[in-house]
Amino acid sequence: MQNSVPEGSSGMNEFASLQSWQPPGSQNYGATAPTASTAQFLQTPGNISAKRSYLAVGVLCYINLLNYMDWFIVPGVLVDIKKYFNISDGSAGLLQTVFILFFLLSAPFFGYLGDRYNRKVILSAGIFLWSGATLGSSFITESVCHLLIWNGFVGIGTASYSTIAPTIIADLFEKDQRTCMLSVFYIFIPVGSGLGYVLASSVTQAAGHWHWAFRVSLSLSLTAQLDFPFLPSHVPFFHTIDHSTNTYFFWCDSRSFVWSSLGVTAMAFVTGALGLWVPVFLSRAQLFHDLVPPCLQEPCNSSTSLIFGGITIVTGIVGVITGAGVARRYKKINAKADPLICAVGMFSSAPCLYLSIMLATQSILATYIFIALGEFFLALNWAIVADILLYVVIPKRQSTAVALQIFMSHLLGDAGSPYFIGIISDALQTRQNDSHLGAFRSLQYSFILCAFIGVLGGGFFLLTALHVEEDREEAQQLSKPTNHSSRLNKFLMPWDNRLCNVPCKSANCHSWQFLK
Repeated sequence: MQNSVPEGSSGMNEFASLQSWQPPGSQNYGATAPTASTAQFLQTPGNISAKRSYLAVGVLCYINLLNYMDWFIVPGVLVDIKKYFNISDGSAGLLQTVFILFFLLSAPFFGYLGDRYNRKVILSAGIFLWSGATLGSSFITESVCHLLIWNGFVGIGTASYSTIAPTIIADLFEKDQRTCMLSVFYIFIPVGSGLGYVLASSVTQAAGHWHWAFRVSLSLSLTAQLDFPFLPSHVPFFHTIDHSTNTYFFWCDSRSFVWSSLGVTAMAFVTGALGLWVPVFLSRAQLFHDLVPPCLQEPCNSSTSLIFGGITIVTGIVGVITGAGVARRYKKINAKADPLICAVGMFSSAPCLYLSIMLATQSILATYIFIALGEFFLALNWAIVADILLYVVIPKRQSTAVALQIFMSHLLGDAGSPYFIGIISDALQTRQNDSHLGAFRSLQYSFILCAFIGVLGGGFFLLTALHVEEDREEAQQLSKPTNHSSRLNKFLMPWDNRLCNVPCKSANCHSWQFLK
């Protein structure tokens, strides 16, 4: 970032020599734009208009939609993939586990780059990688191991976007407006997820083979590359880091960051297991009730993926909007509103998910109703947990904090839950006599674990509420440039006291008036 004081504007050589120097901490590190207090002595190079900011959010939302559509292509055609490769539940769960492992291992790397370099370039490269890997997945015919590898590369590409995109929104907006924009952004997680199921199942039925679902997804992903010119160019990248400033080690000092990350981990465990296995579970429930015949050849009946995708879209939109709206109003009377709402969401989803699992033997309709309620309560938290992170971590460390939370939540959450549920199901199936009934019962009992993890997540958010006020105030204090201004004054005053009394001869020299 260049200083706003032009060379020679004050008629003094001292100002020319100070041109390339900025107050420590005033540099933008890719997380947020300069604060209002910083603007007292520093101008940004070309303010971004509100129209351009909203356009940038629209672009990011569209890419987020494509991102999560790609995530759930495999779950949408999992029944067909299992049939095609003749694999067990454990091996099928490994498909999503490998994807998440590649995703979480690359997230810290992209978080590091996102705090330092051009984020538009990083995002573009990531989307190109995930598009190429999606294309490679569409030609796998011999071994499921090849599909595992290509699915892992898709995870690397999507990690670049999921790590960096929320902090670009934090650059452009603040306070309630930022919460609103994050809500819009996170609506596209369940919408994209649901459309992934719908796209995968409908294309498979139309084309007669699951490979075509990946090819159609590829064509949509490539359109994201055309949208990058609409992102602002000067917000995402700043190349220097000031190591003289006080570094806020959020993983040690911010207890609310730690507890909320554990809560997000519980959410990830539940959503990861449900996202992969619910369509399969519903298909087995239909077989249990003799509503559909067994799948003997491809393509298999994929009506459950279509229905579950539609439920995910509707409950996701309603849940995210409801959660953000309630949080915005409740925060006016309770500063701990955000983590408390997240706790309510987790505690409420757990019994709904349990009932949906256990009532599957009685009524498919009841199962759909309680799955919808469980997803609605989980969706309450999507935008809120992101907002918690952004206000308990100082701006210059937000991309790194997002990457760390992604790493932790996926490593302990949805990286293992699909595979874990799969191997439990395989172990239980060995004790069953009838194959169809045994497959249904084993997956049903395996799912009960998700309800207990949901309760555990609610407890983590209650612990977050105990510390969120203190951590938010501390992050705000560390973000203020007051101390930096003082250090700048101490540096300049011994060097040349005349700076304090220089008359202003330029419209730009107001940047130095705080020295008087």
